[in-house]
Amino acid sequence: MQIEKKDIRALSKDQLRDFFVANNDKAFRGNQVYEWLWSKGAHSFEDMTNVAKTTRSMLEENFVINHIKVDTMQRSSDGTVKNAVRLHDGLVVESVLIPTETRTTACVSSQVGCSLDCNFCATARLKRMRNLEPGEIYDQILAIDKESRLYHNHPLSNIVFMGMGEPLMNYNNVIKAIDMVTSPEGLGMSPKRIMLSTSGIPKMIKKMADDDVKFKLAVSLHSAIDETRAKIMPFSKNFPLKDLREALEYWYRKTKSKISYEYVVWKGINDDKASIDALVKFCKYVPCKVNLIEYNPIDDGEFQQASEESILAYIKALENIGVVVKVRRSRGKDIDAACGQLANKEADAV
Repeated sequence: MQIEKKDIRALSKDQLRDFFVANNDKAFRGNQVYEWLWSKGAHSFEDMTNVAKTTRSMLEENFVINHIKVDTMQRSSDGTVKNAVRLHDGLVVESVLIPTETRTTACVSSQVGCSLDCNFCATARLKRMRNLEPGEIYDQILAIDKESRLYHNHPLSNIVFMGMGEPLMNYNNVIKAIDMVTSPEGLGMSPKRIMLSTSGIPKMIKKMADDDVKFKLAVSLHSAIDETRAKIMPFSKNFPLKDLREALEYWYRKTKSKISYEYVVWKGINDDKASIDALVKFCKYVPCKVNLIEYNPIDDGEFQQASEESILAYIKALENIGVVVKVRRSRGKDIDAACGQLANKEADAV
C-alpha cells in the first residue's frame, strides 16, 4: 500500500533541521529548504537549485509540496484581478487583487465553501468541504503579490481575509499563514496591513485578543437588531448581539485596536430609521468605523441594493456621532470579481 506523503510545509524549521540530521545530513539544509518553501515560494523540489540532487531526491521520496495553481485569471477594466485557484485535490477557491491609486489589496479565502449560512452570500450556497492549509492561504497571497508587481509595478501592500469561508472557523491555519506572511522568513509584511473579517463569533474574537494578535479586525454586521440580523445571517441566532458586543469590548480593552463594521444596506430589509438608530447605538460601544458596501445581487431574490437616499441617511446619522464612514463601491463588475461574503467590495485594511 502506498503511503501518502506529507506536505513538507507542515514542518517547522526545527522539524526540518531534525529531519536532515536524522538522515545523516547537516542541520543547515533545513534552513535552506525552509527558505525555498516560504521566502522563495518553491513549487517543486527541483526548484531548489542550491540543494544537491541527492538531497532533492530524498525530499521527493518523503514529501510533497501541495502548492496551488492559478487555474484561470480574469482582469477587469478597472485593474481588479480574479483568480480561480485550484488546490492539490482538485477543489477550487477564489482570490482577488483589488488595486487603488496608492496600493494593492489581496482578498483571500480561508475555506473551501463556508461553514455558515448567510442568505445574501454566494459562497454560503456551497457547503464547507474543508479548511485551507496554511500553505494554501500563503500561496494565494504570494500569487497576488506577483500579479501586483507584474500589473501595477509594486508589491502587494494589504491583505484582507474576506474571501470564501469564515476565517475564525479555521483559526489555527489562518494564524499560521499570517505568522508566515509577517515573518522576515516569509513576506515580511506588517500585521497592521492585514485585516481579518469575521461574521462574528464571540469566543473566537476573545481568543484573538488573548493571543495578542497585531492584525486588524472587521465584523460583517449588516444589522444591529437581532431579529433582522438573524434573517440575514441565520447562524447569528447562536451569537446574539449582546454577546458580540461583549466580545468586541473585550477585544478593544486588550488590543486598543479600532473595529471596522462591514455593512450592506438592502432595500426593505435594513434601510429604515429603526435600523439606522440601532447601528448608531451599537457604534457607541467600541471605537469603530463603518464601511457601507454596495451590494451585487446574486439573483433576483429579496436581497437588493438600497437606494442612494438610504445610504446617505446612514452616513449622516453616523457622522453626527463622529463615526468615520466610507462607502465601498463594487470593483471588477465586468468579471464578477467575487470577494467573499459580499460578492464584490473594495477592502480597506489600513
